[in-house]
Amino acid sequence: MLQYIQPGNPQQNAYVERFNRTVRYEWLSQYYWKNLQEVQLFVTQRSWKYNHLRPNMALGGFTPKQQLAKAA
Repeated sequence: MLQYIQPGNPQQNAYVERFNRTVRYEWLSQYYWKNLQEVQLFVTQRSWKYNHLRPNMALGGFTPKQQLAKAA
């Protein structure tokens, strides 16, 4: 069963709202996009770089991919 937050209460799901704000202001409004496929490609590439190349200090300086490999 899906449960929705109440309209006008973004604090009920702060992590998702913060992510949506990041997408809207730091990705979508910073570039001129020709079409939806260009946006999808950008997001896919950014997600791959984030998970495979960017060290995360909360994970001890490892990337999320490296941390996942260590856990397996």
